[in-house]
Amino acid sequence: MNPGNNEAPHRCGSVAVVGRPNVGKSTLVNALVGAKVSIVSNRPQTTRHRLLGIATVPGGQMLLVDTPGLHREQGRFKASAMSRVMNRTARGAVEDVDAAVLVVEAGRWDEEDTLAFNVLHDAGVPVVLVVNKVDRLKDKTTLLPFLAEVAKDRDFAAVHPISALKRKGLDDLVADILAQLPEAPPVYDEDEITDRSQRFLAGELVREQLMRQLGDELPYATTVEIERFAEDGALLRIGAVIWVEREGQKPIVIGKGGARLREIGSKARQQMERLFGRKVFLETWVRVREGWSDDEAALKAFGYGQE
Repeated sequence: MNPGNNEAPHRCGSVAVVGRPNVGKSTLVNALVGAKVSIVSNRPQTTRHRLLGIATVPGGQMLLVDTPGLHREQGRFKASAMSRVMNRTARGAVEDVDAAVLVVEAGRWDEEDTLAFNVLHDAGVPVVLVVNKVDRLKDKTTLLPFLAEVAKDRDFAAVHPISALKRKGLDDLVADILAQLPEAPPVYDEDEITDRSQRFLAGELVREQLMRQLGDELPYATTVEIERFAEDGALLRIGAVIWVEREGQKPIVIGKGGARLREIGSKARQQMERLFGRKVFLETWVRVREGWSDDEAALKAFGYGQE
């Protein structure tokens, strides 16, 4: 008897990772891929693009589509072109996928979670509910009642309480995601982790530091454009322009004597070297483009909404 006949079939398919802002979607994608393909910060709307994370596991390959947080257009994001583009990107990500993961925060379900669930329900794809950040739940006895309440009258293929940050509960989650995918050979080689270029990832790593190091408002007025990306022997030479919306924002990004810009560049360079596995020489500049985040043409020029 050929022992291969008893092996489970290989599964492969696309999985939209959806949820409101700041629930840990990108952290989950990185944990499942086993490498950093999506930038993360503690600020909502860190993810602005649809990004593919490729998770190759025993028995299958999950093509994880990380998305911007679905949100109601209010407050900081009210009616801006950026807000509209991110919502369109998130909604478009559920088209033509085989399954979806809805990520929510343990102990919290609000109207934006309902919005995300309804988008997935309308898409008609099987939905695995991921209840993230269970490690932060102070009263663990509230978890089971919360899971029961959230699952009531909602059709989930499976429900998984996890901690993406600590990588707890992921093995069972992977098994249930794979169960929703069709039998198919892998699409990508085992060592591939994303379909995005190193150039794109370099820009995202600079923007990650802007999100982490600047104040509450300013990160949303910044974007990054890679002007130069060249190989020089074993060295990568990268030139990054940080765009802001007003002249008065430049000195905030640059900092006293250029200290903040150097810190942003240093941290981003370290992340690039870790991800690319080679030495990086990074130069950064700060320039002004008035009102770019509410200008559809500017957003298109910077690559937003082009997925």
